[in-house]
Amino acid sequence: MSLVKDTALETISKELEAVEGLKLLINEDFEKAINVIHRSEGKVILTGVGKSGHIARKIASTMASVGTPAVFLHPNEALHGDLGIISKEDVVLALSNSGESAEILYMIPYIKMMGCFLISITNKKSSTLAKQSDISIVLNVEKEACPLNLAPTSSTTAMLVLGDAMAMSLLRLSGFKEEDFALLHPAGFLGKKLKQVKDVGHFGDELPVVKKDAKIYEAIIEITQKGFGATAVVDETGKLVGILTDGDIRRILESKVDINTTNVYEVCTKNPKTISKSDILAKALSLMENHKITVLIIEEDEKPIGIIHLHDILRSGIN
Repeated sequence: MSLVKDTALETISKELEAVEGLKLLINEDFEKAINVIHRSEGKVILTGVGKSGHIARKIASTMASVGTPAVFLHPNEALHGDLGIISKEDVVLALSNSGESAEILYMIPYIKMMGCFLISITNKKSSTLAKQSDISIVLNVEKEACPLNLAPTSSTTAMLVLGDAMAMSLLRLSGFKEEDFALLHPAGFLGKKLKQVKDVGHFGDELPVVKKDAKIYEAIIEITQKGFGATAVVDETGKLVGILTDGDIRRILESKVDINTTNVYEVCTKNPKTISKSDILAKALSLMENHKITVLIIEEDEKPIGIIHLHDILRSGIN
């Protein structure tokens, strides 16, 4: 096997070994740390320098994305004015492989003065940071995957996976659900709302439509066959002049109108609410909600070309 393959496989094996060792750290201290964060009325302040700082930033991002308020605070920035971001309700989660990063140690007196709970993830049980922490989680990574045992590799991988374990534990405790995730990821949610009516509407032969001089019973048949609970009503030129819905039919039957002899136009709703095929779904949903209706006729040049139902919008992921 080549040097490249040997090195790559050895790196992966060592990092897998480091991750496997994390199972031993899921103990009472880990559970206590999670409960402290969960019960906190503030946010989680993640901090670290160098490679540990990069991992801390990613953990903060993951926590925030699944419902735990979290921010990354760079120790250097903290020591030059940004300590003000920390409040007494916050929990500080500090990452340092050696546990002796000077920038983090300089922050400790202020953290203590504020009365914040300090949790640390280090690789040295006897380190200053570990000793000064309210809860210290020690990785026990004996050797980096780096052939020189210098570049942080196994240790940072272990930190990252442990951070994910913390974030997912908090997710479960808080009862975070799919709809909560959608709210915290507006780009995805917005993408759904920006879909156009033409993306989910029904056109061509699917459109229920009857002439204005058709009898009511003919409209009932059209509504039943097409299955949208409504039909467009057009004049002799194909221009939209009304809509007949299931609700209209119920009212007609209650008033004992003869459905075999009465024309649709006499009982349909005139000037129905319509939408363009290029309009976004958010607009269609807003129209339906504001007017308490479940269908919209898709109109072009004053003629009906399609229909969209509330269920079509909900199936697209908008609610």
